[in-house]
Amino acid sequence: MKRALVVIDYTNDFVASEGALTCGEPGQSIEDNIISQSEEFISKDEVVIFAVDVHEKDDSYHPETQLFPPHNLRGTEGRNLYGKISDVYENHQHEDHVFYMDKTRYSAFCGTDLDIKLRDRGIAELHLVGVCTDICVLHTAVDAYNLGYAITIHRNAVASFNQTGHDWALGHFESVLGATVK
Repeated sequence: MKRALVVIDYTNDFVASEGALTCGEPGQSIEDNIISQSEEFISKDEVVIFAVDVHEKDDSYHPETQLFPPHNLRGTEGRNLYGKISDVYENHQHEDHVFYMDKTRYSAFCGTDLDIKLRDRGIAELHLVGVCTDICVLHTAVDAYNLGYAITIHRNAVASFNQTGHDWALGHFESVLGATVK
């Protein structure tokens, strides 16, 4: 079964200590695991997608505007990939199996061509890493489940600013979505 890795929202605003909506240390502690997964997939010529949240300044129509402080604003340092994962992307961005993809909702599928990209390449299994476990990783996993993909969540490569939500999501992936959590 062909597989792909989706690196979700691993940006300065979500991970750096001074990020606008940071999960801080829990997010920082998974950096090496995300790099390891990314490099493994890239070295095997498997698809790696960096799905990155993007918002416009003062967008009163976006539903998150009422829920969270401004974050991942287009053109800001906060939206850049965090730490050494940025180097991984920079070093491989011209390879035909490495993609950077804007997303404007929690799920990497909502309003994007992710499903088309995956199906065009015959991918049936998704591996998800990144932040936040109980928000964007969860919503991406739910959409992947509804679209019929096999799902693997890498426990040591997901994090959240809400430990209770993180723990709940890990259980939900297995018990409700039939995902493999390893």
